Amino acid sequence: MTSEPRNDAFVAFEHVQKSYDGVSLVVKDLNLAIARGEFLTMLGPSGSGKTTCLMMLAGFETATHGEIRLDGRPINQVPPHKRGIGMVFQNYALFPHMTVGENLAFPLEVRGMGRDERETRIRRALDMVQMGAFLSRRPAQLSGGQQQRIALARALVFDPKLVLMDEPLGALDKQLREHMQFEIKHLHESLGITVVYVTHDQGEALTMSDRVAVFNDGRIQQLAPPADLYERPGNSFVAQFIGENNKLPGTIEDLSGGKALVRLATGELIDATPVNVTEKGQKTLVSIRPERVEFKPELMPAGAHTLEAEVLEVIYMGDILRTRMRVAGTDDFVVKCRNTLDQIRLSAGERVRVGWHPEDARALDVI
Repeated sequence: MTSEPRNDAFVAFEHVQKSYDGVSLVVKDLNLAIARGEFLTMLGPSGSGKTTCLMMLAGFETATHGEIRLDGRPINQVPPHKRGIGMVFQNYALFPHMTVGENLAFPLEVRGMGRDERETRIRRALDMVQMGAFLSRRPAQLSGGQQQRIALARALVFDPKLVLMDEPLGALDKQLREHMQFEIKHLHESLGITVVYVTHDQGEALTMSDRVAVFNDGRIQQLAPPADLYERPGNSFVAQFIGENNKLPGTIEDLSGGKALVRLATGELIDATPVNVTEKGQKTLVSIRPERVEFKPELMPAGAHTLEAEVLEVIYMGDILRTRMRVAGTDDFVVKCRNTLDQIRLSAGERVRVGWHPEDARALDVI
């Protein structure tokens, strides 16, 4: 699934392909439109083509076929330093022999900016990332999080049209990474800049983005706002890649009235919303999010489907309890519930019935 480029798109990929050997395509016929001021994340596993797309947009790679436009202008033949794009890398790419101020001055000097304006812009950029007191430090004297802030300030200091970020938080520890996610998100909101962000971290993409393009095998599998991706995955790959997901294999028995009747591998019949299944007899994977499953009878939603389940293990995760069960012949069916004082504690070997609302089950393709 792609977003067809529009005439008013700020960034547009039009039928872009990339091959390194002239035979196999790393990026396959990409059509993507990014709006001015949008925060778009390219998300996918290693080798899916997301970073190659970012490098083509930056000018560090050349498209084998197709055209890339920035603010309506073709940029395939424009060298990287003339594209007006800021770049933030995972490894920071700061000059170790320069101070923080000198690192930020470098892109301004390249653009022939006078000293007074350079100093004004450097101070403003450092204040944006709350690093004004570190002007004279060298990168080696900064923590990883501080270095990443400086790398971000350097990308913003010359007021670029577009900022590209290639897994910029990958080297940080979990707590700092989550903190920086919110800092970047709030900075984007306050400045109104256009950001294209690459990551393989689903939580990061859901937290920060206006829209997410999920890549696999050189193609966009789904392009949508974070909530749509999670709540309404367009195929089995997206359902499995975005968040945790229960998968019940079955066969389509009937398609009518906007519903799919699915016979599970163990014989039970359940209803589901058909997504990309089209005919009776077709194999399907029914997708149900773990937090939409209930095992307490009094909390079962009206019209819920219920199936017998055997508890295999309960994992304490602090804020939630993650219970793995055997359901309809599947041993990795997961139920998540909040860890509250009155929460029922299940034990391995117990038998219960689990249920969910039919609208929370989606009949997807088999991958």
